[in-house]
Amino acid sequence: MNLSRTLTVTKRVFKDVKNDKRTIALILIAPIFAMFVFGLAFSGNVEDVNTIIVNHDSGIILPNGENQSVSNKIISNLNTSVMNIEYMDSEDAAVQKVVDGKAYAVIIFPENFTGTIYETAITPSITGNSSGSNTEITIKDDESIVNIKNAIDGSVADAITTTMEDQGVNPPVKINSYPIYGQNAQFIDFVVPGIMGFIVYLLTTLLTLLAFVGERTSGTLERLLSTPLRESEMVGGYAIAFGIIGTIQAAFLLLVAVLVFKITVIGNVFLAFIVVALLAIVSQALGILLSNLAKTEGQAVQFVPFIILPVFLLSGVFWPIQAIPVWLRPLSYLVPPTYAVDACRAVLLKGWGLTKIWPDILALIVFAVLFLLLATLSLKRRKD
Repeated sequence: MNLSRTLTVTKRVFKDVKNDKRTIALILIAPIFAMFVFGLAFSGNVEDVNTIIVNHDSGIILPNGENQSVSNKIISNLNTSVMNIEYMDSEDAAVQKVVDGKAYAVIIFPENFTGTIYETAITPSITGNSSGSNTEITIKDDESIVNIKNAIDGSVADAITTTMEDQGVNPPVKINSYPIYGQNAQFIDFVVPGIMGFIVYLLTTLLTLLAFVGERTSGTLERLLSTPLRESEMVGGYAIAFGIIGTIQAAFLLLVAVLVFKITVIGNVFLAFIVVALLAIVSQALGILLSNLAKTEGQAVQFVPFIILPVFLLSGVFWPIQAIPVWLRPLSYLVPPTYAVDACRAVLLKGWGLTKIWPDILALIVFAVLFLLLATLSLKRRKD
C-alpha cells in the first residue's frame, strides 16, 4: 500500500466534507443533539401520575382527645413528585376514572384502619382473626405500564415503612393489588406496541425519503410532474401504498410478538392495524417533505439521527412519557408516533375501542392531513 496515495484519498475526503456545509453541520450537531436528548430522557423519573385516594378510615380518638389517623400519616408520606393525588369518597367513581384512562391507580384505606393497627400492635394475636383485613391497603390500578405500576407500589411501600417507624409499631400492614388493566403484564407487553409504531414510522419515513430523493436525482420525478398527473394524486398514491406496507409490517410484527414473545392481546388487532396504517400515512408525507431538503441519497441519510432520536426517546416507546422530565413532555405531543403508540397499547393491552382512542386517532388524522397538504404544496411549488 502506497502511503502517499492513501493520504491523497484522505485529503480528497476532507475536501469534500469541507465543501459540504450540511455534512459539517451533521458532524458537529448530531452528537450534541444525541447526547442532549439521551441525557434528558434518562435523567427523568416517573412523575405526576394521576392517583386517587379513597380513605374510609376515620382514625381513633386518643385519651388526650387528639384524633390519630395512621392512614393520613401514610398519605402525608407519599411521594407527591411521583403521584398527582386526588381525593374521592366513592370507590366506584374512582375506579371508573382508571377505567376511562383519567387516572392510573386508586389507593383505598379500609374502615377502622387506624384502630386495627393499634389493636394489632397491642395484641398481636388479633392478626389471626377477621379484623386483620382492616390493615390491608388496596390498590386498584392500571398495570399495563409496568414502570408506572412499580413507581406507585414503591411509593406506597416506602410511605408505610416510614410511617410505621415513626409510630414505633410494626403491625402487618399489607398491600393488595387488583389490576384493572394489564393483569400479569410484563415489560415486553408494554414495549412491543411501541416497537411496532417505531419501526413502521422509521421504515416508512426513510423509504419514502430515499425513494423520492432517488426519483429526483434520476430525473423521474420531473418527468412525472410534467405529465397530467397531479401533485395530490402522486402524494395520495404514495399514501395508499405505504399505508398498506405499514399495515403489512404491523401484521408481521404482531405475529412475531404473539407467537415468539407471547405477549397478551386483549383488544381488536384490526383496530391496531388502522392506527399503524394512519401512522404510515403520516410518515410517508413527512418523508416527502424531508426529501425537498436533500439533493442526494447521502444528504437524505443525514436526516436519520433527527428522525430516530426524538421519536425513540420522546414518544413513550421504551419508557412512559411520565418518566420524561416534566418541562420536556410537551415536545412528546409534537411527535406523531406518540399518539400511535398510546393508541396501540390501549387497544392491545386494555381492550379499548374506537370510542376511547378517538383523540389519538384524531391527532394522527390532523398530522396526516397537514403533512399531506404540505407535501402536495412542496411538489406543486417545485413543479412551478
